[in-house]
Amino acid sequence: MERWSYVLAAALLVTAGIGVAVYRHADTGVPLVPDEDRTVWQIEARIEFLATGEPAEVLLTLPPEQDGFLVLYQAESGASPGFGFTIDRTGPQRRAHWTKRSATGQQTLFYQMDLVEDPQYRISPDPPGDVREAHFDGPYATAASEVLNDLLPKSTSAKSLADQLVQAANTRPLSQNLSLLRQGHAPAPLISALLNRAGIAARTVKALRLEDGRRHQRLRDYVQVWQEDAWLLYDPRRGRVEETGELLLWQTGTPSVFDVVGGSRSQVTFSMTSQVRSALGLSRLRDSPFDISLHNLPIAEQGMFKLIMTLPVGALVVVIMRLLVGVRTSGTFMPVLIALALLQTELLAGLVGLVLVVGAALLLRSYLSALNLLLVARIATLVVVVIALVMLMAVVSYRLGLISGLAITFFPMVILAWTVERMSILWEEEGAGEAMIQGAGSLLVAVCAYLVMSLPLVRHLAFNFPELHLCVLAAILLLGRYTGYRLLELHRFLPLARRGP
Repeated sequence: MERWSYVLAAALLVTAGIGVAVYRHADTGVPLVPDEDRTVWQIEARIEFLATGEPAEVLLTLPPEQDGFLVLYQAESGASPGFGFTIDRTGPQRRAHWTKRSATGQQTLFYQMDLVEDPQYRISPDPPGDVREAHFDGPYATAASEVLNDLLPKSTSAKSLADQLVQAANTRPLSQNLSLLRQGHAPAPLISALLNRAGIAARTVKALRLEDGRRHQRLRDYVQVWQEDAWLLYDPRRGRVEETGELLLWQTGTPSVFDVVGGSRSQVTFSMTSQVRSALGLSRLRDSPFDISLHNLPIAEQGMFKLIMTLPVGALVVVIMRLLVGVRTSGTFMPVLIALALLQTELLAGLVGLVLVVGAALLLRSYLSALNLLLVARIATLVVVVIALVMLMAVVSYRLGLISGLAITFFPMVILAWTVERMSILWEEEGAGEAMIQGAGSLLVAVCAYLVMSLPLVRHLAFNFPELHLCVLAAILLLGRYTGYRLLELHRFLPLARRGP
């Protein structure tokens, strides 16, 4: 019973760690791998109008949330000299709102937004309300009925009827009924109205085609048809739009694209450009209630935690090397501290400096043993000696032009002093041979821990997904119950293996 409860606790830790990490990735957009990039579209809407000297008010409908694009609301801005600017979120679609008590002459307003291109981003579509039958006057009503009576027997669904309508509207020459209807209606509103008359939910929407570097673009009309809990997009001239990655739906609700009060000769045009930006940096701009992150700390503390958060991974490496492989080390987690120091230096330069300083300090330690100092005084003396050795090595290396020799200065003095103390005690109690074996084992495990802790993926996950340390903790707990043979102990069974069955 105790064993199963132990395994259950480890399983709960793993489930909690992975579950929170997956939720953080989905909610905040923090990438699972480092150096991941995303395409960001910067879109600018330019509104121009001639003010009449009266109070001016301008409303611009803003694009809704949609599949494949994530709006960075914190990056929205409105360049409007002399105008007040706010974002109105009360209607079916958000609208940019400019106001000015008195405006005269030509006016130019700008709205800018950033969109992250994310093919995995999905939203639940809003279902349509009650379908209102489109109204046609006089002969147009008769023509609309004739067109539907001709196409309805050839269709079995909203999609097939929309396909038939688009094809009929672009077949030359047009039929007499469609020719009449085209005289009073644009293609997209006409197709939407005919579908509504047939009892199918359809609407005319306006979309912006995304092309890098394009300027002074205008919105184009498209048709959306509701079928099977999804909106299907149709180009009124080319038919069903299968790939919508280059189209940004701008206006889908009842508000017009833009309204101007107190002005005339108004128009809106769009310019756009794309750039590649870090996915990790973009995740910090997303609005999310799940904002418990080390990124909220000051920059200096973030740099410190980037090293600290790799310590559990180094501890797991030590557990594996000691319990499974059987490497003997000087101290339980001294190799982790050495690996942490090596992360701040170059591996080879750090190892050479560490061996030289520890070797020289061990020679002095033998003299301190003869003085019979207490432990605290002995360690304090070693700290002073180690500082002197590090200073001497740094000066000599610099004078010889060996810049890499300065790397030893990044080692914390306490780690160096404690390493010397542990090695000297081991030398006295177990002998020089055992001290050398455990010293070499400590360096081997420290190098292994360094190689794992320095991996970009490990450092990325350890800092950005700290909940994954629960999985590391579960692994350490499971390994803590291991009582089998170490890999380095298997050599004792070689004679049995050679003898055979």
